[in-house]
Amino acid sequence: MSAPVWSVDPRTGKQREQVAVEATAEEVDRVVRAAHAARGSLADRTVRAALLRTAADLLDEARDQLVEAADAETALGPTRLTGELARTTYQLRAFATVVDEGAFLDVRIDHADATQTPPWPDLRRYKLPLGVVAVYAASNFPLAFSVPGGDTASALAAGCPVVVKAHPDHPATSEVAASALRRAAEQVGVSTDVIAVVHGFDAGLELVRHPLIAAAGFTGSVRGGRALHDAAAARPTPIPFHGELGSLNPVVVTEAAAAERGDEIGAGLAGSMTLGVGQFCTKPGFVLAPAGPAGDSLVKSLTDAVSDTDAGVLLDHRMRDNFLAGVKERAELADVDAPVTPGAGGEHTVSAGFLTVPARRLAEGGAHDVLLEECFGPVTVVARYESDEEISAVLGRLQGNLTATVHISAAEAEGTEGRAGELVAELTPLAGRVLVNGWPTGVAVAPAQHHGGPYPATTSTSTSVGGTAIERWLRPVTYQDTPAALLPPELREENPLGLPRRINGVREQRG
Repeated sequence: MSAPVWSVDPRTGKQREQVAVEATAEEVDRVVRAAHAARGSLADRTVRAALLRTAADLLDEARDQLVEAADAETALGPTRLTGELARTTYQLRAFATVVDEGAFLDVRIDHADATQTPPWPDLRRYKLPLGVVAVYAASNFPLAFSVPGGDTASALAAGCPVVVKAHPDHPATSEVAASALRRAAEQVGVSTDVIAVVHGFDAGLELVRHPLIAAAGFTGSVRGGRALHDAAAARPTPIPFHGELGSLNPVVVTEAAAAERGDEIGAGLAGSMTLGVGQFCTKPGFVLAPAGPAGDSLVKSLTDAVSDTDAGVLLDHRMRDNFLAGVKERAELADVDAPVTPGAGGEHTVSAGFLTVPARRLAEGGAHDVLLEECFGPVTVVARYESDEEISAVLGRLQGNLTATVHISAAEAEGTEGRAGELVAELTPLAGRVLVNGWPTGVAVAPAQHHGGPYPATTSTSTSVGGTAIERWLRPVTYQDTPAALLPPELREENPLGLPRRINGVREQRG
C-alpha cells in the first residue's frame, strides 16, 4: 500500500491534510509514458506560447488559493508568496515571448560553396526539444522553483513535456499549481499529459532512471542533487542533469568601503542574510571584512540589525534541526565568536545570528573548513582579514558559487585607488553572477540573467533563470544536402515562419 502524502504546518509541526499518496514505480512509468506520447501536442510554437500565457492567467486567477496553501505549508507569509507568484507568472509570459521570437532555435544556414577548402555542402541547423523532462521542485520557492517554476516553464517553452517530482514540504500547493497548468493545456488544445506531478522519494529515483526521461532539472541540497546527478549519469543512456545544489555566496568588503559606509553595509548584510529566514539559495553566507575600526563599524551595524530581527519559522522541522546542529558545530570552533548567537527562537522557530573568525584561521584549513560550507538558515560568517594576501588565500579555498559580491568605495569604483579590478577578477572564477555594491538575494528574471555557477553551485554551465534557460532542453541537428521538400519549415530558404537566422555566418537582416 502506498504511503500517504501529508501537508504539514511548519508553524506547529502538525499534519493539515492528506494530499495524495506516494507514486509507485508502475505509476511513474505510466505518467512518463503518457507524457512521452503527448510530446507531439507541443510541436506548434504558437500553441506553446498560448499554453504558457494561459497558464500564467490561470495561476493569477488562483492567487488566493495558491498563496493560502503555500503559506500554510511553508510559513513564508502572504506578502512574500504574492510576490513570488507574480514572478512565476511573469516568467511564464517571458518564455512565451521567447517562443514567439524564435531565436532560441538558433537557425543557421550555410549554402553549398565549392570555393571553400574543403568545399561546403548545403548545411542547415536548428534545435529540437529533447523529450520528457523531469523537474525536482525546490523547498524554499514553492512556486517560482517548483511545479509552475522556471524549469517547467522553460521546458514547456522548448517543447518538452514535464513530470514534476513535488517537494514534500508543499504538496498541496503543488497540486493546486498543477491543476492550473493542466487546465491551461486543456483550454489551448494541448494534451493534459504534458504536465504531471508525482510524490514520494522513491518516485523521484524512478523518474531519473526512467528510459523515456530525456533530461532533469533540480534545485535542492548537495547531497540529494549529487545522488540524482550520479543516477542520471549511470543510466544505460546518460541524460543531462541540471542541478542547483548549494552556494555560500561570498562577499568581500574592502577596507575603504567599510570606512566609507560600514554602517550601511552592515545593515544591508543583515537584511540580505535574514531575508526569508535565511532560506534563499543566494543568501550571503560568508563575508570577508577588514579587521580594525572600519570593520568594527560594520560588525556593530550588523549586530544591531540582526538583534532586531524577529525569530522565524523554517520550511520544516528537519531543516530546523540541521540549522541548529550546523550553528553549534561552527560556534564551538577555536577563535569563533558569536556577537549575535543564532539558535532556537522557540519550539518551532529559529533566531538569526552571525559568527566571526579571524581570516587566517580559514587560510590554514582543517576543522575551520566547515565555515566555508553553506549553512541553510539565518546565519552568516564574518571573517576578519588583516591583509590583501589573506583575502586571496581564503578566496583560493572556496568552491563554486551562484554569486560573489564585492563592496568597494566610490574612489575604488572610479579606479583611482585600491584593487577593485583585481578583486572582481579573483571572484569571477568562483561564481556565475558577480555583484558590485549590492546584495545577491533577489534574482531578476531578465534576458541577461545567469543563475548558476561552478560546482557545487550547479552541475552544468547553464542558467535556471532568464530566457537562455530554454537551451537546457534542446539539442542541435544539421541537415546536409537535403531537398527543400524534405526540410522542416524552420530551415526552408523562404523562411515561412519568419525566424531570425544566420546565413553563411551572417545574421540575416529582416525587413
